[in-house]
Amino acid sequence: MLDQHNDAVIDTPGEGRLAHAPADHPPVARARTAVIIANLGTPDGTDYKSMRRYLNEFLSDRRVIDYSPFLWQPLLQGIILTKRPFSSGKAYASIWNQELNESPLRTITRAQRDRLAEAMAAKFGNDVIVEFAMRYGNPSTRSVIEDLKRRGAERIVFFPLYPQYAGATTATANDQAFRALMKMKWQPAIRTVPAYYEHPLYIEALAKSVEEAYAGLEVEPDVLVTSYHGVPKRYLMEGDPYHCQCQKTTRLLAEKLNWAPERIVTTFQSRFGPEEWLQPYTVEEVARLAEAGKKRIAIMAPAFSSDCVETLEEINEEIKESFEHAGGESFTYIPCLNDQPAHIEMMAAIVENELKGWI
Repeated sequence: MLDQHNDAVIDTPGEGRLAHAPADHPPVARARTAVIIANLGTPDGTDYKSMRRYLNEFLSDRRVIDYSPFLWQPLLQGIILTKRPFSSGKAYASIWNQELNESPLRTITRAQRDRLAEAMAAKFGNDVIVEFAMRYGNPSTRSVIEDLKRRGAERIVFFPLYPQYAGATTATANDQAFRALMKMKWQPAIRTVPAYYEHPLYIEALAKSVEEAYAGLEVEPDVLVTSYHGVPKRYLMEGDPYHCQCQKTTRLLAEKLNWAPERIVTTFQSRFGPEEWLQPYTVEEVARLAEAGKKRIAIMAPAFSSDCVETLEEINEEIKESFEHAGGESFTYIPCLNDQPAHIEMMAAIVENELKGWI
């Protein structure tokens, strides 16, 4: 078939010869379109060196910690990266995928890639490549973009898997993609997928996961806690829309479930550092609920597209312990959407919309 530039005749997804090129011209990959689903990242192991390398990359990101490097880096390289790799490594070890020797986040994101690739192949055949990348750790965003370019990707849809936009998540993922382009002589065209916190299929997938979880319980929980990853309150004051988008996600979910507002609450987890973060804090709110007589709760994490250390370890251990210590009796964690069919259907619909004009 003729490619989009009408200068090559290539019938396979691999390499071919330009139609009017000399016989000794090197093979050229057929022009294709690619999709990259991008997640936060993961250490390569739970040992001290792997954890320190990962945490150093993560906590050195000015989108995540925006303090002056002259003040922050001595503290980070000294006290924090001396002690924190041990505690973080222990947390990761408690959830580590021993069979594949990797974190659940990498396992799940790969599965999402596989399912999305199947959906794209059913729709577009071999014309769309689907890969996954991490903002921190491996596979790195830069390595994936460079590999796709070698494979003929001239157009890339870059899809940060963060339903709600935040500078510390969506923006830094996009930053890293553009940094990769800055190193390339021949850049592919790129589109970034916007936040999808109010997308009907996203809300529907969340509601379905709640309904399925509740159907398996003998007694319905008194309250559903939607726990979002926190950010400093100062970021909200400086214009970051994350807090508002989280609140709207919860409201839309309650409406989809046809619930009264008091049946669902919004909280924020994973504080770091001394300053005030978005409130209420999940670990404190679940204790307050238990003390107020809400002895049965369910909790979910709508801001996470994949289960990870913040959900499998922090929610299921630290936050659960806080609830039970305050008198709570029944704690139900509802898993992230992961590679559930409804989630993949949503991802495919978003990608197809972003591919318009390219495919």
